[in-house]
Amino acid sequence: MEKTNQQYDKVIEICSEVFVKKMKDYGVAWRILRPSSITDQIYIKANRIRSIEEKGISKVGEGIRPEYIGIINYAIIGLIQLELGISENELSKEETIKFYDKYFQEAKKLMQSKNHDYGEAWRNMRVSSYTDLILMKIKRTKQIEDNKGMTLISEGIDANYFDMINYSVFALIKLEFGE
Repeated sequence: MEKTNQQYDKVIEICSEVFVKKMKDYGVAWRILRPSSITDQIYIKANRIRSIEEKGISKVGEGIRPEYIGIINYAIIGLIQLELGISENELSKEETIKFYDKYFQEAKKLMQSKNHDYGEAWRNMRVSSYTDLILMKIKRTKQIEDNKGMTLISEGIDANYFDMINYSVFALIKLEFGE
């Protein structure tokens, strides 16, 4: 489990670096997005990953790694938006990073709890399975959004975003560390 924690922290570092650089370029323009639009952005990234996995080649030049990073960062943005609501008002860099770190740490705690129960079964899965699971979580999220956030027995949108983060982290661990 210690190895997983260290690898998870390295992925946090990679994703956070991308997030901060994009925030310098674009600010927090994403604050205007509704959660449903964020879910659609995640769908675009996951669908591109699946397309590259099936075709075996990317014509744009970027592989699947940046797309998994994007899924993580958009899922965290989604969690922030669920908490704060959409707004045209700016969020300071410090506040934004505080929220970002908070949700990434919550995702890590969730991973640790599930890892305890499942015994790191994710390490024996294919990266393509994470893509499929993310696409399934997106379909679930869209259904919940279409139901105005109401569920009868299932977890909510936030739980699906957390799962998308963790599936993407697992994929990046495999891609980064060759496992």
